[in-house]
Amino acid sequence: MDDDSALSELAKQQEVSLPVGIVLRRTPGVTRWATWNWQPVALLPGAPPADWHELRREGEAVEYHAATLPLTLHRSEVEAYRVSLAMREPSAFVVLRESDDGAHPLVVHAITASAYEAQDYLDSGEEQVDAVPMPQALAAFVQDFAKAHFRETPFIKRQRDRGGQGPDEDGVGDARIRQTADVYRAPAALKPRLP
Repeated sequence: MDDDSALSELAKQQEVSLPVGIVLRRTPGVTRWATWNWQPVALLPGAPPADWHELRREGEAVEYHAATLPLTLHRSEVEAYRVSLAMREPSAFVVLRESDDGAHPLVVHAITASAYEAQDYLDSGEEQVDAVPMPQALAAFVQDFAKAHFRETPFIKRQRDRGGQGPDEDGVGDARIRQTADVYRAPAALKPRLP
């Protein structure tokens, strides 16, 4: 399938999803208040389901395939995907929340390629939101979707509403103010015209 036919197939779909595995790294905390530091470090496009599968251990640092969540792209958010792709390193955003069950300290709540949605999560202050560089294949997938759905909207300058201010309206001021001469009339309009 060539690039044009692949893009036309993507253009027909309003929404697409791809399972993405999230790899979290646990390292010792640097303060006495934080025993461990958790950081999303990698994304695995097309990964199978996982639940805190240990991948690697180096001393006290451990990496887990914590979860696999769908990365869903919707055509209405193409502008936000373009912002994520334009970052120094094209990135997706992983949203982590504290766990209630106690089995694991964090829950991988969401993954998004939308920089605007990530900002919304950051505004709440209750989640940890981290940008994780997209692997080249995932970045290409997001870029193809954005390219298929992006429509440039021309800038249209807003026209001022004149509200019926024609020549016959000249000098009409506020009806609540008693006027012998209208205070809103231009001084040149008050001068008598020469014949």
